[in-house]
Amino acid sequence: MTKSDDLNGRVYDAPSNNWVYKVLPRAAWPYAQLARWDRPIGWQLLMWPCFWSSALAANSAAETGNLSVALFAFHLFLFFVGSVAMRGAGCTYNDLVDHDIDNEVLRTRSRPLPSGRVTRFEAKVFLALQALVGLLVLIQFNGFAIILGILSLAVVAVYPFAKRFTDWPQFFLGLAFSWGGLMGWAAMFGSLAWAPVLLYVGSVAWTIGYDTIYAHQDKEDDALVGVRSTARLFGDNTKLWLAGLYGLTLVLLLLGYAAADVGLLAYLGLIVAAVMFAWQIVVLDIDNPDQCLALFKSNTRVGAVIFVGLVLSLPFA
Repeated sequence: MTKSDDLNGRVYDAPSNNWVYKVLPRAAWPYAQLARWDRPIGWQLLMWPCFWSSALAANSAAETGNLSVALFAFHLFLFFVGSVAMRGAGCTYNDLVDHDIDNEVLRTRSRPLPSGRVTRFEAKVFLALQALVGLLVLIQFNGFAIILGILSLAVVAVYPFAKRFTDWPQFFLGLAFSWGGLMGWAAMFGSLAWAPVLLYVGSVAWTIGYDTIYAHQDKEDDALVGVRSTARLFGDNTKLWLAGLYGLTLVLLLLGYAAADVGLLAYLGLIVAAVMFAWQIVVLDIDNPDQCLALFKSNTRVGAVIFVGLVLSLPFA
């Protein structure tokens, strides 16, 4: 009996009561699993830097009296749709690249490709459809933002291979997942400035931190198959590294806020985020996979707190 048979069409690391299994027909399950619709944490973490950057740009625009609330809301909608589509496309691409590796790791062996529930051709067609949705979203923005969005594909293409040649694949994930930190500002102004660049680099540090926690789930299997990660690199010093990475995130966001001249409530949001980061570091047990997953997922609440702080600092809030 195969792993996929044992799980009745589900995957090992996704909750069995997810909406995917309640709403979608069984034939659609493998595609939903390829796109990780049953695990929304991925698109949420991809979305938050987009939302931060949009809200940061909105604060800057409000200072000069040029804020369009309707445009700001429309951008948030586009970034939501784009995050779901492109995260799904990225996961599908990653699964195509990692097909053989996933078959050797317990947590990933039951995914649609290694379990044989989807062929490589079917996965490629599904990838193209999701990328098309992402393209339709992208072309709603100005020309500068469109070019900037296209440039991100270079980083996205490299990421799945990073674990084969560096101990820092989480850095490459950060470069890709944080790109929205530039896009929100570019969509509003058709240019970049120091504020979104600082936010982008801060988001990269954040991503390295939370994905290091996530990677501790797989460190034993990764060692067996030769997959490299910051979890394996940091080892017992992970808490110290997280303190540095999360601290860098807060400092860079603070500088970005100052450059954009945001309101007081945005800084209060950063204080709350700092407390949440500290809690993650204090309670982390790198040898407890279930806790590592829970702490990793808690970062969507960090993202939400930072975004809410930026929105509440706007004049209309």
